[in-house]
Amino acid sequence: MLLEFRVRNFRSIRDEQALSLVAAPSDKELAATHLAPTGLKVLPHAVRSAVIYGPNASGKSTLLSALNYLRAMVAESATVVQPGQTYNVQPFRLDSRTVDQPTEFEISFLVDGVRHQYSFAMTAQRIVSEQLMVWRTSKPTQWFSRRLDESGEGYDYEFSAYLTGPRKLWQESTRANALFLSTASQLNSELLGPVFRWLVQGIVALPAGAIVDHAFTTALLDSAEGRGAIRDFLATADISIADVQAVPRKGLRGQFLFQPGGVAQARQEEGEFLFPVFEHRTAHGVAKFELHEESEGTQRLFSLAAPVLDVLKHGRVLVVDELDRSLHTLLVRRLIGMFHDPALNPAGAQLIFSTHDTSLLDHTLFRRDQVWFTEKDESQATRLYPLSDFSPRKHEAWERGYLMGRYGAVPMFRDLPDSAASVTAPPAPAQVAGSTVAA
Repeated sequence: MLLEFRVRNFRSIRDEQALSLVAAPSDKELAATHLAPTGLKVLPHAVRSAVIYGPNASGKSTLLSALNYLRAMVAESATVVQPGQTYNVQPFRLDSRTVDQPTEFEISFLVDGVRHQYSFAMTAQRIVSEQLMVWRTSKPTQWFSRRLDESGEGYDYEFSAYLTGPRKLWQESTRANALFLSTASQLNSELLGPVFRWLVQGIVALPAGAIVDHAFTTALLDSAEGRGAIRDFLATADISIADVQAVPRKGLRGQFLFQPGGVAQARQEEGEFLFPVFEHRTAHGVAKFELHEESEGTQRLFSLAAPVLDVLKHGRVLVVDELDRSLHTLLVRRLIGMFHDPALNPAGAQLIFSTHDTSLLDHTLFRRDQVWFTEKDESQATRLYPLSDFSPRKHEAWERGYLMGRYGAVPMFRDLPDSAASVTAPPAPAQVAGSTVAA
């Protein structure tokens, strides 16, 4: 379960910004459905979802990308990244004081009911510092700490007696451009392994525009249980699909996937694959359609089915940039409602997403501590803040207040200069017969 995420000096984020999923203790609204118990006395509940609003280029995607970047660093720094290889981390570039400063990440979460706080700072060349704090009692214990020494070449390490194992081996095996947590986990640390797995497997990130491979959902159709779950999931959308099956077929299957860190990779495979086939029934007949023949919204919903069901089953954190893309507002509400339903979400899964759909700003759908905004200040640096900062009244019309600018985080328009209005647009390119795209 995610409690809090902090980031500093990452792309449009200059100063430290914090996204908290810890529920406000004084707010009792929707507590039975929208809150999950943490088992902690100090932080008794966490919210099951959080939504982020803001104008274009305000930093919504940057914040969600930062969370995925942390996950990717833990997953790849000790294995995929090679010795001496640099990172594509980008500090805030509109301030000369931050260009050469490290980027910092911090995340607080629960693993098996135990609170953990993991943080690291990095430049494109190396890790600058790294630390893990664990609350096995009411007071935290620093399991390990790693910082650049005075020479700027080596590291000073500190270890707690709680962290048992060949610590010297892990330390000597950790490269300057790799995380100690990742390295020790790859070398079979029994205590750090669960922390590593939660960070890597517990966070599922879908960037804006990412094409989710439908093979994950299609594979579930191969079993009666999975087929029923997918059919029920699609039925909630009321898109007239009576049945769905997986049909084996030989041929080529192209994939365009977003890998950890936001790197796109295209590939094509040849072999026998399962392809989904959808059956539609009316009073006048029955017809079967392949996935590419369905609407873009149906294709996206089908691709999201397995990730959503997997996250709900295992209590993971689903991070989606632009959740409402190609999906009807009522369907988005249904997806959010699945996370708010304790019967469908017994493991405490969480949903974090960005959207421009202001109709979701509804006090029957969210609590005040679940709604967040991003905007840029006069320095073009992103600022993140919650709706609760404005102490809105119990039944205040949030959507209206937001569109009126009461909470900020709305685009500011200016009149179009006369010179721009006089520009003549170039002629449209001629269409190629039989094709809708250029070769």
